Amino acid sequence: MRPQSPENILQYRGRFAPSPSGLLHYGSLIAALASFLDAKSYKDANNNQGKWLVRIEDIDPPREQAGASKAILKTLDAFGLHWDETELYQSDQHQYYRDILAELKHHNRSYYCHCTRADIKAIGGLYQGHCRQQNNPNNNHATRLINTRGVSNFTDIFQGDITCDKGMASEDFIIHRKDGLFAYQLAVVADDVVQNITHVIRGCDLLEPTCRQLTLFNTLKSIGLSCTPPQYGHVPLAVAANGYKLSKQNKAPAIDNNNPRPALIAALQFLGLQPPIELTHASVCNIITWGTQHWQRNQVPQARKITLNG
Repeated sequence: MRPQSPENILQYRGRFAPSPSGLLHYGSLIAALASFLDAKSYKDANNNQGKWLVRIEDIDPPREQAGASKAILKTLDAFGLHWDETELYQSDQHQYYRDILAELKHHNRSYYCHCTRADIKAIGGLYQGHCRQQNNPNNNHATRLINTRGVSNFTDIFQGDITCDKGMASEDFIIHRKDGLFAYQLAVVADDVVQNITHVIRGCDLLEPTCRQLTLFNTLKSIGLSCTPPQYGHVPLAVAANGYKLSKQNKAPAIDNNNPRPALIAALQFLGLQPPIELTHASVCNIITWGTQHWQRNQVPQARKITLNG
């Protein structure tokens, strides 16, 4: 799959990109709903809504749960979050990722690295470019980006000005793993390019990776790939009673496909909206329609604390 021609790009193209490492939970719903409402509340000069796409980030098979991809799509459908265009699976994108890796290598924007996590931890946790001059491949190497265009700050749609740790922002980060899998940063940027994504709305746990993704966008542009970074907006995270964010890793319970109304209403409230009491008895379609009509970016709460220290 390759980028579409400019005449086929709608002014607003958003996406929700879950990994099939588990079922969707309440925190996932908040991110999906925010992304959906931001896209569907948008109207261009011809009164067209924005497009909302779904991407399944299935590039890490050891972490995937059997049947999760289909279950995720079924849940989105049950909650009235209907996507435009055919869903994209990252597992179908491998040749595209290889092509980008080859281009980066050809333009001397990457190199092989043999350092282990233990090696990097021993020197303080940030990689210092040890292998940049060696650049010798063997059977146990990762590929790192030569980071000369590090981004350490950006303006977030909801959270305002964000500044990342400059050491982290200037680090040569991994774009292809030692185990042969494609790194998240590479795949997500490549697919935002290929799908012509203009807006990324997601949870605040991904604030820090945004700096690296913007860095990779800048690097790809510098080697001649036509791409424009999307605008990013990060919504607050839902947390459990113990203070930990709701996540698949923390075994957050799946949302109920058979009774979506309560979770949808709660998610609207979490995002700063005030649904009327009668909406609790409305159809899923009517709840989503109400949310689209009343969506306001300035009502989304800012995260109470944002610390990006690498």
